[in-house]
Amino acid sequence: MQGGITYVRSPRKRSNSALFRHPALQRRAAHCGLHSCRCKAGVRTSAELARLSSSSEATITRLCHKLGFENYRKFQLALARDAMEQQETARRTREEGQDELRQALLDIQANREEELRATIQAIDTRQLRRVLSLLRSCEVIEVVSEGRSLPVALDASIRFSHLGKRCVASALHEKTLAFAQTLTPKDLLMAFSTSGRDAGLEEVISAAKMRGAPVLLITCDSHSPLAHLSDYVMTASNREQRLIEGSHAASLLSPNILVEVLYYLLRMENL
Repeated sequence: MQGGITYVRSPRKRSNSALFRHPALQRRAAHCGLHSCRCKAGVRTSAELARLSSSSEATITRLCHKLGFENYRKFQLALARDAMEQQETARRTREEGQDELRQALLDIQANREEELRATIQAIDTRQLRRVLSLLRSCEVIEVVSEGRSLPVALDASIRFSHLGKRCVASALHEKTLAFAQTLTPKDLLMAFSTSGRDAGLEEVISAAKMRGAPVLLITCDSHSPLAHLSDYVMTASNREQRLIEGSHAASLLSPNILVEVLYYLLRMENL
């Protein structure tokens, strides 16, 4: 504090303080100075600022002195530097926000890549050959799922139909159960369940087993009740809990990639 004047580093803050602490003409001049800075018109002379604020150059000079500046020119330069610093701060804030978003995208990418890698590496090639042989030779494929895995089941039905297989899929439990009760040992029941725990699917699988039809289960839990009921189990890795916390819908990426694997391998006749 010098001569009863409090010196604030930012000229913008000093001008804001003038809006409350100084006489009316000086308050008007300070307001016009801030407005000039916002409008990027910091090159205005003291005479122009005096005219805009309906005051005089002497008033502008007195305001600059009270704000701690030797003259209007030094106040003008300090105000311009302050504006540039604020723009730079805003730019860095935007870039930091973009960096956080980019990092979030990289985290998701790494998580999904790890999930796909683990899913592919967990495939038992000896079992896979038996499953491919079964898919090629079976007469009918009933594809079943209930709940969140249903979209994967419907997609699998469409894909295998493109290979000339007779596929049946439905979102209705009663219909899937009724059809499972008509399967034969020459058919195949393909079931999808991320958790491997579903009373409705357990009923459908049991019905198919009673008819002698083999069962292929794609699940994230190879030790689940449905896995113990099935003849073949393909495990889809799930890394969702490493990405987000709390309750969430299980990822369908890994079950989908197993469908892709079976589809493309079936197209390769020499395998």
